[in-house]
Amino acid sequence: MIILGKKTVALVLVFVILAQICLLITVSYGAFPTEQILKNFVIVIDAGHGGVDGGVVGVKTKVKESDLNLVYAQCLGSMFARVGAEVVYTRKTQDGLYGLATKGFKRRDMEKRKAIIQSAKPTIVLSVHMNKFALAKRQGPQVFFQKGDEESAKLASIIQKFLNNFTQNSHSHLSGDFFICRCIDAPSIIVEFGFLSNPEEEEKLQEEQYMFDLCNQTFYGVMTYLYST
Repeated sequence: MIILGKKTVALVLVFVILAQICLLITVSYGAFPTEQILKNFVIVIDAGHGGVDGGVVGVKTKVKESDLNLVYAQCLGSMFARVGAEVVYTRKTQDGLYGLATKGFKRRDMEKRKAIIQSAKPTIVLSVHMNKFALAKRQGPQVFFQKGDEESAKLASIIQKFLNNFTQNSHSHLSGDFFICRCIDAPSIIVEFGFLSNPEEEEKLQEEQYMFDLCNQTFYGVMTYLYST
């Protein structure tokens, strides 16, 4: 199990190592083909939070959501890049996108993400997050989409089924009003990969193989959507 440390240098090393592990596992497991089948597709991957906005904090290891989001985003991105897609990340480091952490920093951060998404002209937008809930027993990944957006709902439904089949959960994909899903007229979803409020799942979410498996299921969900429309 990987426990993310507190020091920036250590975290950066962990991120690099995990990204390399993802690529190695992908090759050795032969999880998906190596052809350039997504050559003309652009996938934006948004690692939620960053900088002073750490998001949810693990109840046991105190891992920050923003750090895990970045690792998962990199792992997921490597899978799409391997099959030829152009992968655009809104955030590649631990830092937020707001500049100085002064008043209004959260809005500036979100507007910067919006600008990156719009500039990329993506086929798909995937925003990576971790979840929390008042009841510690709540666990499992869940997918969210913008209310009224039929294509995003379809994408969310497919990915949710893949994730449910892997984790043996029965979660439903849920709609709502989300800034990141309103940035552009392209299927855009939020994937909450698990609950940091559940101590057992919190630890699992930091395991390399479990991370790879969740990202792999998400990847196959996207592929299924792209080739079924």
